[in-house]
Amino acid sequence: MKFKSWIAGILAASVFSGCGDNRTTGATGTPKTHGHVQELNLYSARHYDTDMALYDDFTRQTGIRVNLIESRADALIERIKNEGEFSPADILITVDAGRLWRAEQADILSPLTSSVLEQRIPAHLRDPDGRWFGLSKRARVIIYNKAAGKPESLMTYADLANSVHADRVCMRSSSNIYNISLMAAMISHMGAAAAEDWGVGVADNFARRPQGNDTAQIEAVAGGECGISIVNTYYIARYANSDDFGKRKMIDSIGIIFPDQSGIGTHVNISGAGIIKTAPNRDAAVKFLEYLTSDSAQAHFANGNNEYPVVETVAPNAAVKALGVFREDEINVSELGENQNEAVRIYDRIGWP
Repeated sequence: MKFKSWIAGILAASVFSGCGDNRTTGATGTPKTHGHVQELNLYSARHYDTDMALYDDFTRQTGIRVNLIESRADALIERIKNEGEFSPADILITVDAGRLWRAEQADILSPLTSSVLEQRIPAHLRDPDGRWFGLSKRARVIIYNKAAGKPESLMTYADLANSVHADRVCMRSSSNIYNISLMAAMISHMGAAAAEDWGVGVADNFARRPQGNDTAQIEAVAGGECGISIVNTYYIARYANSDDFGKRKMIDSIGIIFPDQSGIGTHVNISGAGIIKTAPNRDAAVKFLEYLTSDSAQAHFANGNNEYPVVETVAPNAAVKALGVFREDEINVSELGENQNEAVRIYDRIGWP
C-alpha cells in the first residue's frame, strides 16, 4: 500500500451545492506540515470513488491535503499498532461499530471533545468517551419473496426463530461482522442465554448452509431458493439504483420488513471514524471529522454507499428514502463491540457455520 495524494481542485457546484458551509473547529493551533503544506493522513476501510470528491472539497475549503491509505479495517488496525508512536496515521475510518470497538481495544484511538460532533451526531451513534463517531448508518432488515406472499408472524428478529419458518431462512456466515453485531444487539436486549436460544431457533430454520454476502441473500430470496433473509439496506438501495435491469427487477420481487417497529426498533450499524492517539496532525484531523458532519459532506458520504446520514436534518438519496421510514434501535452502538466476543462464542456453541 502507498499514499495517494488528493490535491484540492475546484468542484462543480452540482457535486456540492452546499459546500460553503465550512464548520468552525474547536481545535487550536495549526496542523503540522510537510514542506509547508498542511496534511492529513487518512487510513480508510471505505473503498468508494465518491469519497475522493469529499477529500478534494475538504482540501479546497481548508488547504489541508489528504493523504490516503486504503485497506481492510483489521489490516489497518494492525498496521497502526505495528507503526506505534511513529505512525503517520491521523484518522481511521471503517464500516462497522464492531471494528471501531476493535480499534478502541487495540488502544490506538484518542478521545475527542467537540461541540460540533456532539450536536450533530446522535449520542447512540458515537462512543460515550469520544473515541469514535458514527458518520453514516444502515439498517439490517428482513426481506421475503413477494411471490410466495408475506410470511405470517414475521415482525421481529425474534420471529426468525419461529418454527413456522422452517427450511425458509437463508443467512450469511456467523463470522460475518454484520451477523456478529446483530447477535451482539440481541445479547444487549435479551441477555446471553435468550440470545443463544434465538440463534438455535434461527439455525434450525435454515434452508441451506450459511453462505455468500448480502447480495447473494437478495438473489436467493428473489429467485425463490429461500423465502426469508436479512440484509443491510444499502445493498437493496444499490440494486434499486443499478443500471442493470435484472438487479432492479430483483428488488421488485422482494418485500422489506423493518423489524421490531412496535418494540426495540430496527438494528442499525454505522460507518465511523476516530483520531489516532499518535496523530501528527491532530488539529487537521479534528477539522476533517467536523467537516464530515456538514450537510453537504453528510449527504455525499452517505450517498456514496446508499446509506442514511447520521445528521438527522440531512435526507438520504431517493433509493434509500424509497425503502420507507422506520424507528431505529437506539442502544449505543458501542454495545455491538462490547458484546462481540460473547456473540462469537454463542455462534460457535450452536454450530452456526
